[in-house]
Amino acid sequence: MTVEREMEVRLKDVCKSYQRGSQQVPVLEKISFEIARGEFLALMGPSGSGKSTLLNLLAGIDKVDSGTITIGGCEITTLGDSELADWRAASVGFIFQFYNLIPVLTAYENIELPLLLTCLSRRERREHVLAALEVVNLTDRMDHRPSQLSGGQQQRVAIARAIITDPAILVADEPTGDLDRVSAGEILNLMDHLVRESGKTIIMVTHDPRAAEKAHIVRHLEKGILLES
Repeated sequence: MTVEREMEVRLKDVCKSYQRGSQQVPVLEKISFEIARGEFLALMGPSGSGKSTLLNLLAGIDKVDSGTITIGGCEITTLGDSELADWRAASVGFIFQFYNLIPVLTAYENIELPLLLTCLSRRERREHVLAALEVVNLTDRMDHRPSQLSGGQQQRVAIARAIITDPAILVADEPTGDLDRVSAGEILNLMDHLVRESGKTIIMVTHDPRAAEKAHIVRHLEKGILLES
């Protein structure tokens, strides 16, 4: 008997373009695909193919021209700006190539930041942060500032910050692009662990075929068009 998997992400005929002077420049054309809950998707393609634009649409940072995006049962393309900001804060974890940590804050404080917008008490926030630090194996570095951490350790702090609110999806934009091979492998293994052990859904943009090998699904964008699997 075939068990139907619950879909976490659904895109239907998504189009996006940008205005360049008097010209309308198409970036994404009729993008449609689905991702099941607990899947790890890698998006690949040359620079300018629309990968980062697609990631921004999925994360609710940008809006579609047409088409629909549904994540965790919420059709985010129908949300207003305020509703979208609330949804994004609760439902999306971001992992960036250059970590985006605040230099004057410790690892603990960087991870705690998203929780400061919630109604959790200080004790509850501490419990969440310590649990996230344990997941990324950085409990012994929680009082260190970013400048005192290696690139791989900084990215692990960024991942802990991304998962601290238990988001529906994690979006990762070249998460290993600034790391050496060993550190990159550690980060990819951690992301794989989040998928397998915590059931996270991850969408990752990457140029690196070695990084893409960790994903369950690899899709390619070429000039704004999603190629067949």
